Amino acid sequence: MSGSLRGNVGKKDAKKNRVEGKVPCVLYGGKEQLHFVVEEKAISTILFTPDTYLVEFVVDGKSYNAILQDVQYHPVSDVVLHADFLETVPGKAVKVSIPLVMTGTPKGVLRGGRLIKKVRKIKVKGLIEHIPDQIELDIAKLDIGSSIKASDIKLKNLEMLDPPSTLIVTVLSARAVVAETEEEEEKAEGTVGQEPAAE
Repeated sequence: MSGSLRGNVGKKDAKKNRVEGKVPCVLYGGKEQLHFVVEEKAISTILFTPDTYLVEFVVDGKSYNAILQDVQYHPVSDVVLHADFLETVPGKAVKVSIPLVMTGTPKGVLRGGRLIKKVRKIKVKGLIEHIPDQIELDIAKLDIGSSIKASDIKLKNLEMLDPPSTLIVTVLSARAVVAETEEEEEKAEGTVGQEPAAE
């Protein structure tokens, strides 16, 4: 992906770039920060996807490998305002969120239960060469009342950063799903009309 160095770093310059169909970006994690812009059409392929990509940028004749870390969108129009990339350096571990791909049909679902996906990505740390595009999770054996937590996911050469108790996916009975939904609605209603705490 080709990029161009930003002559000025400021709100006016960023706004001008967006009008021209370019996205202001910053690359960090290497020897120095790099401020540049890329065409919005070119970057959209990695922004609007759950997958994690290793991207090669060519900026001012130099090549950089990086992974997307954060994206800022306009709160109303959803226009991409800014993108942050982390430069990958050989031998240096990186932190990244990897999408989970669940395979199989839980036997609990076949018995009338309902599959509840709590987490769609997990955060890991490791060398870039050990980080997969996605992690497959076989959920076929899940029965009603069964679940998979972060501690159940075994990763080779990677450190799990999510708490071990994090619930990833579970199968609930229809009655339990209704009860959980009602509890969440009650909590939401309980916050309506409450006065904010004094600062």
